[in-house]
Order: sequence, then structure tokens, then C-alpha cells
Amino acid sequence: MAGASLLSIGQVMTLLRAEFPDISISKIRFLESEGLVSPERAASGYRKYSEQDIERLNYILRVQKSHYLPLKVIREHLEMMDRGMVPPQLETPRPTPPVEPEPEPPTVAPGGDAKQRGSRQPLRLSRAELLEASGLTEAALIELEKEHIVVPRRGTNYYGRDAVAIAIAARRLAPYGIDARHLRQVRSYASREYGIIEQAIAPYQRRAGSSREVAADVTQLMIHVHAAMMRIASER
Repeated sequence: MAGASLLSIGQVMTLLRAEFPDISISKIRFLESEGLVSPERAASGYRKYSEQDIERLNYILRVQKSHYLPLKVIREHLEMMDRGMVPPQLETPRPTPPVEPEPEPPTVAPGGDAKQRGSRQPLRLSRAELLEASGLTEAALIELEKEHIVVPRRGTNYYGRDAVAIAIAARRLAPYGIDARHLRQVRSYASREYGIIEQAIAPYQRRAGSSREVAADVTQLMIHVHAAMMRIASER
């Protein structure tokens, strides 16, 4: 877009707030980390947004707000638009969202290529940004941290994608009486399940270059099994 005017993130926020009053810098940076928008970088390092970037942000925020589409589906729609295609016609907006639209941990279908994982830019949020992105109160986050349910990435003071996902889920579960004490049990169960995975991948630890992919594949399969069993339990 040679010659076209580029806007700062502050100017973009001003434009978006008219329709999306809850928009935040953390939200825009999260969408960038997911690869859904790619602003230019000035020589100073500041992000500069084109008219196309703003159109993409408007589309993303609109379908999240009105149709509660997960990021995976939104990404597919944007890829279609990039190829000059028209994305699927969306139904009339539903009255209430069944699932929090952001953020999603990276997943791969069973049998998928493990190399596809980790292709997105890692998410790095400060404590303040985590609170803003998740909607948690300071007191609620402190309780989750005491139980080691939400923790920074190892060796850093930054929170990653999974921490944000858990924080959002914790906020949405709170009205149902599920708090940090209950989630501590879930963490305990998850640790036990991963113990099974560690036993399964132990024979591959000595094979250079294969153990990481094997661990990722087995973990992903266990996640699918766990989700399916939870759905079965809910139907009984």
C-alpha cells in the first residue's frame, strides 16, 4: 500500500470503539499473535495499520460479537477472502454465546502433522494484560495463582496462551460456583493423565529428534479422548 496512510494502534482503537467499546490493545495484539492481522512495523518498531488491516479487524470483531465464531473458523474465512473468495453466509446472530470466542490453544486433528503445531507466534502477556484480556479480577487471579492453576511461562514473568484460556474459563465458571479449589482438582487430574503419557513416550526418549513429536502426538490424542469421555459423561 505504497502512499497509503497508515494508522497507529491508538488511532485504530479510536475507530473500532464506535462499534466495539470493549476493544483493547491486548485484544488487538492477541489477534496479531494468532496471525489474523499483520500490521507493518515502522523503523521505530511501532505497529502501523493499513485500511485492509482495519477491515480485517472489523470483520473479526463483528463475527465474534454477533456469531461467536471460534478463531479457527475465522481464520478459514479470512484465508478465503485473501484468495478473492466470499466466506460462507452466516446465520442470524444467536442470543447467547455457547463458548468464549477467545483464546484457543493450538490443536491438531488426530493423525495430523505435529510440525503444524507451534507455527503461530507465542503469546506473551504481562499480568495487567492478562487481567484485561481475561476479565478476571485481581483477587480471582491471586486465588488461581495460589493453587498454581494460572502461572507465567517457565522462567519468565509473561503469561502464555494456555494461561489466558484457563483464566477466561475460570471467570466464566465462577457464576456456577466452580472456583480455584475445584480447578485445583482438575489440575491434579491433568497431572495424573500426563503421567500416563510420560510412561508411553519413555521408550522414545533416546531417539534424537523424535521424542518431542511423539509427546505432542500422544498428548493431542489424549486430549481428544478426554474431551470425548466428558461429552459421553454429560449425556448419561
